[in-house]
Amino acid sequence: MLPLSRKQIIKKIETAFHNSLVRNMAIVAIVTFFIKGIAFYKETIIAGQFGLSEVLDTFLIAILIPTFIQSVFLNSLKNLFIPNYIAEVKNEGNISSFQSIIFLMTIIISIISIIVAYLFIDLFLESIYPNHTQAYYSLVKNQLYIILPALLIWGLTTVISGLLEIEDKFLISTIHQLFPLITMIIFLYVLNDKLGNMLLAYGTLVGSIIGFIFLLFYALKYNILSLSKPVFNDNVKIMINQLPPKISSSFLSAMNNFIDQFFAGSLVVGSIAALNYGNRVPAFGVTIVIMALGSVLLPHFSRLVNEDLKSAYLYLFRILKLVLTIGIIGVIIAVLFSDWIVEVWLESDNFTHQDTLKVSAIQQILFINVPFYLCTLIIVKFLTSINKNRFMAWISFINLLINITLNFILIKYYGVYGLAFSTSFVLIISSCFYMGYTYKQFKKLTL
Repeated sequence: MLPLSRKQIIKKIETAFHNSLVRNMAIVAIVTFFIKGIAFYKETIIAGQFGLSEVLDTFLIAILIPTFIQSVFLNSLKNLFIPNYIAEVKNEGNISSFQSIIFLMTIIISIISIIVAYLFIDLFLESIYPNHTQAYYSLVKNQLYIILPALLIWGLTTVISGLLEIEDKFLISTIHQLFPLITMIIFLYVLNDKLGNMLLAYGTLVGSIIGFIFLLFYALKYNILSLSKPVFNDNVKIMINQLPPKISSSFLSAMNNFIDQFFAGSLVVGSIAALNYGNRVPAFGVTIVIMALGSVLLPHFSRLVNEDLKSAYLYLFRILKLVLTIGIIGVIIAVLFSDWIVEVWLESDNFTHQDTLKVSAIQQILFINVPFYLCTLIIVKFLTSINKNRFMAWISFINLLINITLNFILIKYYGVYGLAFSTSFVLIISSCFYMGYTYKQFKKLTL
């Protein structure tokens, strides 16, 4: 086959960008890459100011609870309401009522979560992170109390972001993530002396508010918000029935992070931060792809499965092959350059070369799971669009049991590196389960 000329390549690219799906993926990928670049710069500043210190460890524990709630409840609700909202639109249903129900559920979940977190923080700390000083616990709680109001903001932001994605406003729904980062960087440079140990918590809260205001402005501008008296029709009932298994799946998946944090908390000070930094670059790659593919694919899958389920499966398999192939190549390169990445990114001031070597080793271990984890996340989007949430709940439960078992075994021999090994093993095994189940469902369809 003759190689393509420059004009032919340009023409193919132009043709591809006429496809709205490809165009949206490219937009989200480029914007997310830029945002994550800013996030890495923010982490560089934080590493220089705090190193692997108690302040950073306590902030990571404080923000763990709100982010856990967001991941388990708020994101689950978003992933469920998008396909059912699209079904409501297709059936020419009452979208104003549907929106009202979503916002009402989000507000109730957020407020209850804030109250529960506030009341049970002492029990949580003493149970999960025992044998620390009262000063350590106070530092966690003081930061948590500042961050907790952000939960309500995150909930409303999640719903508005989902509505924008349904309307193909992916640029706006993605770029709002830039504001919390810029706010945090400004706080780090300008307010470090005034806010002291509470700086990261205040930066998180203020940044969340600014990002929400940005999304709300555009939602009102494009007349996306439409509220009326809530009416529980068939689509709403389907969504609510799917909510318990979806929340269960998200809860059990998110518990893996809690479990890892618990085990890391039993090691030397700085282990939590080291594990967190070691996962940053692998998570960066995952986020770029899953934001580009996942955010765009959930609405796309939801529309496609209502039209031609078999074509939707075939489309999924093509994406998985591409992601797995490119992912493996990318991981090999990333592992080879791991030391250099961490050194350039973090090593300065209080972050020593020994810290670099430690974080790099963790990072290399976590790189291994990236292609498999990406495939899992894409399959999850697809299974959510066809309401196969009960299966995902069972797999999440199995993953949690495997993770706990491996953590107990590997931490004895490898310390914090054992936690990284456990995470990679679990994600690879989980990917095999998901791929096998999805292919089995496809074969049933074709019989």
